[in-house]
This record gives sequence, structure tokens and C-alpha cells, in this order.
Amino acid sequence: MVKDQSRRNFFRTAPLAAAAVSLSLSDKSVFASTAPAQAGVAKSAKPGSRDPFQYLPAQELTSLVHTLEMTSGTKQLAGSKTTPFTIVFNAEKNKSAKEFEYHEHRDHIFQVLDGTTEYELGGTPENPRSTGPGEWLAPTSKGSTTVTLRKGDMLVVPRGTPHKRTTKESVSLSLISIQDVP
Repeated sequence: MVKDQSRRNFFRTAPLAAAAVSLSLSDKSVFASTAPAQAGVAKSAKPGSRDPFQYLPAQELTSLVHTLEMTSGTKQLAGSKTTPFTIVFNAEKNKSAKEFEYHEHRDHIFQVLDGTTEYELGGTPENPRSTGPGEWLAPTSKGSTTVTLRKGDMLVVPRGTPHKRTTKESVSLSLISIQDVP
């Protein structure tokens, strides 16, 4: 059975969701930096510094999205399995997930950069199976709702919510995943 989104989880993820709302490729950067980076180069802090930030200029992000659209690819920009978040850019054409997925330890924030895609969301997963710790797939989800996302739209999918994407033509999107760190 899918867990309900708890108040604690909501308050933990709401600030990141709010920050994601303000992100766009027209901004000067996704992560603010006090030291400007050279054009086309993603930089952390000064060499040898322990500063944890990453600066990604808009020009570099725009170029990356264009490249992904040409190849229907995916690129992880930040984070890992051991950090509390990951940021991924994705472009796809004529692609449909075969099953619903849901996660016990991850929330997703999707924002469509270009194109259109559909999500089937929620409901009760039927015949689910575990694919790993806290990761689930199900062929169907009884009572799910379909939402069409277009350029500029954002979708927040709390942990435990079944979701499945279908792209009939093409879409470019960003995904921020907020996750429990082991």
C-alpha cells in the first residue's frame, strides 16, 4: 500500500520545491555563485576550496538541453545516491513507460522545458513488485489521474505516489529528486 505524504516530509521538501519553481533557463544560473565562472564552464568554488556549491551558467544549460534534444538523452547535473538530492535533465521522443513506479524514499519535482508529456499519477498500485529497497513497479494503478504537462509546467510527485510518463511527440524536462540519504 502507498504511504500517505506526511507533514514532516512535506515541510522537509517544500523549501526545495519552492526554490525549483523559481528556476528557469533564462536565469543567470541555477545555483548562485559569488565568483563568476567563465562562459561554458561549470565551476565549484576556487581550486582547493571546500565550498560545496556548483555554478551552472544559463548558456551552458541551454546548450546541454539542445544536445539532449538531438540525442534523446539524459544528463545528471548534480547529486548522487549519497546526497539529499539529484538534478537531471532529460529529452525524449515517442517514449512510454510500461509500468507505474513509486519510491518510498524519494520525492520528484518535474519541470517541462519544452514540448508536451502526460503523467498518470496516484491511485492504488495493482500487483506491485519491489525492484530494490524502497523501489516499486506495478503494471497498473487503479484510480490514477492523467495530467498533461506543457512547456513551463511543473509537477511535484511526493514519495509513495505511483507515476508513469508517456511522451507522444517530444519533451525536454528537468527532474529534481529529493531523497533520504543512507
